[in-house]
Amino acid sequence: MATDRHNSEDFVRPVRRILTGIVVVLLLGVFLFWRIDSPRAERFRAQIVDEIVPSFEWALIPVTQLAGMVENFESYTRIYEQNRDLRRELQQMKAWKEAALQLEQQNAKLLDLNKVRLDPKLTFITGVVLADSGSPFRNSVLLNLGSRDGIRDGWATTDGLGLVGRISGVGQTSSRVILMTDNNSRVPVTVQPSGQRAILAGDNSKLPPLDFLETADAVRPGDRVVSSGDGGMLPAGLLVGQVVEGTDRRLRVRLAADYERLEFLRVLRSHPGAPVSDPGTLVVPDRPPATVAQAPEPVDG
Repeated sequence: MATDRHNSEDFVRPVRRILTGIVVVLLLGVFLFWRIDSPRAERFRAQIVDEIVPSFEWALIPVTQLAGMVENFESYTRIYEQNRDLRRELQQMKAWKEAALQLEQQNAKLLDLNKVRLDPKLTFITGVVLADSGSPFRNSVLLNLGSRDGIRDGWATTDGLGLVGRISGVGQTSSRVILMTDNNSRVPVTVQPSGQRAILAGDNSKLPPLDFLETADAVRPGDRVVSSGDGGMLPAGLLVGQVVEGTDRRLRVRLAADYERLEFLRVLRSHPGAPVSDPGTLVVPDRPPATVAQAPEPVDG
C-alpha cells in the first residue's frame, strides 16, 4: 500500500506541474494578446467578448442579486434611522403639545378668574394649589399663600366659576382651604329667586345638602344658590351652585366650582367693619329728669 501511494504521488506531481505551466502560458498569451495594438487583434478581441460575455450572464445573476441586497439593506438602514428620528421628534412634539395644552388650560382658568365680578369693596390675591391634602374624612387643599401674603383665617376662596371654600389654617408660606364639601363646612346661603335662607352643610359628597330651609316648598331644582353673608363669615352674593334633588329626595346643591381641576384659587380679602364705639349724634344722650318746682309753704302770721 505504501508503495502504491508513493507511485501515485510520483505520477500526479509531474502532471500538476505540467498543467500549472500550461495555465500560466495561456494566461500570459492572453495578456500579451490583449496588449497588442492592432486592428485585426482588436476585431478578434471584440468577437471573443461578443461570444463569451453573453453566455456568462447567468454567472452575473448572483452578483447582481447580491449587489441589490446590499443596496436594499443600506436603504433599509437609512429608513430605520429616519423612522427612529421621526419617532423621537414625535415624542418631543407630544410633550410640547401636552405643555401647550396645560398652559392653555391655565390661561383659560386665569381668564375665568378675571371675568368674575366681585364687590368693589373686596380685594383679592390669586394663589396656586400646591397639593390636595384631602382624605375620605376631610376635603381640603393647600395654597402657596400664607401669613407673609396677609392671608387670614375665614377668608373666602373662589375659582373662575364659583365659591370653593374658606381659609382654615395659615402658615408662613402656605394655607389650608376647607372645601364646601368637607364635613365640617357650614356656609349660610340664599336661594334665588325665592330668597329662602339655608345652611349648606358639607357631607363629603359632591352634592352637599341644604339644611334649615325656611320654606322648603318655595325652593325648586334649578334655583340659583349664592352666599348670604350672614354672620359676616363670607361675603354675600358669591355664586355657590344650583339646587338639585338628590337620590335621597333631599334638596342638594350642585356646586359651580370645578373641584376636579383646582389649580388656581382667588382669596378674597374681607375686612370686617369697624365697631362703633362712639354713637356721636346718632343716639340722643340721656338727659337728667326735670325737677318740678314746689310752691312755697304759707307762713303763719
